[in-house]
Amino acid sequence: AAADSVPIGTFLGFMAEGTLLFQRGDYSKALGCFNNALKLRAGDKNCLVARSKCYLKLGDTENSLKDAEASLQSDKTFSKGLYQKAETLYTMGDFEFALVFYHRGSRLRPELESFRLGIEKSQEAIVNCIGSPSSIKLENRDDLCFISRQAESNKANQKLQLKLAKDQRCAWKSKSVRNPKTERQLLGELYADKAYLEKLLKDEDLMESSTKEGIKVLDLVLGGISYLDTRSEFWQQQKPIYARVKEQKLRKQRWIRDKKQKPADIGRYIVKSMEDINMLLTGDAPEESCKKAERVLKTIQGWSDNEVPNKNELIGNLYSCMGNAQLEMGQLQEALQSHKMDLEGARRSDLPDAVSRALGNIGRVYARMGKFQQAIDTWEEKIPMAKSSLEKTWLFHEIGQCYMELNKAEEAQNYGQKSLQSADEEGDVQWQLHATVLVAQAQVKLRSYQSAIMNFEKALEKAKLIHDEAAQKAII
Repeated sequence: AAADSVPIGTFLGFMAEGTLLFQRGDYSKALGCFNNALKLRAGDKNCLVARSKCYLKLGDTENSLKDAEASLQSDKTFSKGLYQKAETLYTMGDFEFALVFYHRGSRLRPELESFRLGIEKSQEAIVNCIGSPSSIKLENRDDLCFISRQAESNKANQKLQLKLAKDQRCAWKSKSVRNPKTERQLLGELYADKAYLEKLLKDEDLMESSTKEGIKVLDLVLGGISYLDTRSEFWQQQKPIYARVKEQKLRKQRWIRDKKQKPADIGRYIVKSMEDINMLLTGDAPEESCKKAERVLKTIQGWSDNEVPNKNELIGNLYSCMGNAQLEMGQLQEALQSHKMDLEGARRSDLPDAVSRALGNIGRVYARMGKFQQAIDTWEEKIPMAKSSLEKTWLFHEIGQCYMELNKAEEAQNYGQKSLQSADEEGDVQWQLHATVLVAQAQVKLRSYQSAIMNFEKALEKAKLIHDEAAQKAII
C-alpha cells in the first residue's frame, strides 16, 4: 500500500530532479524520481522514455523495452519512444530489429542525426557479427518470414527462419578478445572485476564451497567471467577500438566547439538553467538546486562580457538562488555569504532592484539566526526601495515580529499598524489577518487588554472569512 501512495511533490519537480540525477550518473535515484512522477501522471510518454533510459543504464533491458513500448501506445510516431526502443533492442543485441526502428524513426524525423547514427551502428554491428552480405546463406523455405521477437505481430506460431553461415559466426566468436590491453579498453572499470574473479578461481577451497542457498561459488564466479566475456564481445561488435579512438577525437572537437558557443546558444543555456534551478527549489530539492546554480555560476564566470552582456546581473541572480537553497537546507552561514555576494555585486553594478532583493534575503537569514536587530537594520534599509503595498506589508510585519522578539512592544505595535495599513491598501485579507494579530500581541505586552481583545476579534473575523481553521483556534 505504501508503494501505491501518492508521493509528496510535483510531477515537474520529480522530472527535473530525475533528469539531473540521470545526468550525474545516479541512475537508481533517478529511477525513483521517475517512478514518483509516473504515480502523479500515469502513462506520460516523456517520463516513460526517461525511466526506460534509467532501466537501460542499470542493465534491466526487459523493463527498458516495456517502458519504451508503453510510450508508443498512444502515439506510434513518437520519435523519442521510437529511438529509445531502437536503443534498447540494440543493447539487447537485436541489431536487425533495432535497425527496423531506427529506419522507422528516420523516415518520420529525417532531420534528427541520432536515427542516422543508429542506422550506421546497427549495420556495422550486423556486419561485425555475421560478416558481409555476400557471406549470408539463406535456405529457400516456404515458411521464411521476418517478425519482431518483441511481439510486433501476435502470430506466435511464425518464427524467424534466417539460417546464417555458422562457420563464419563460430570463426568470429573464436576471435574473442584475450589481449589484456584490448580487453582493458573494452571493459573499462569492469576489467578490474574480471581480473579479481580470475584470481578467485585459483583458490580451490573457496571454489568448492557453497552459498547459504546451496549455489557453488565456482558456478557464480564462472558465470561472472562468462558474462564479462560476452559483454566484451558485444562491445567489440557495437563499438570497435578504432571507433572509440575516433569518438574520443570527436568529443574533444565538440568540447573545443562548445567553448565557442554562439550568443543564441548561450541565451538558451542560461534560460533553461535558471528554469531548472527555480523548478528544483520549488520542487523541494534545494540541494540539487544549489549544486546546479554553482555549476552554472562557474560556467558563466568563464565567459566574457561580450558573450554575456548582463553577466553581473546573472551572477547576482545565481548567488541569490544559492542563498535561498542554502537557507532551505538550514545552512545559515553559507546562505548569508551567498546573499552578501549578491548585494556586493548589485551595488558595484548599480542594480537597485537586485540591491533590494539581496537586502530582503539577508534580513530573512539574520531573523532565522536569531540576530533580530541586524535583521531590522537590514530591512529598514530596504523600506524606501519597496515597490508595492504588498511588499511593504510583508516588510513592516517582519520588522514588527523582530521587535516582538526583542521585547520592544511599542515598536512592534507601530510596525504592525503600518503593515495593516499597507494590507488594507492592497486589499489582501491574509496579510490583514497577520498584521492584526501582530498588533493585538503587541497590545497584550503593553497591557492594553481591551484594545487587544478588539483586535483579536477583528482577526477572528478575517480568519473565518478565508476559512483558516488553525488561525481561528489560535486566536480563540
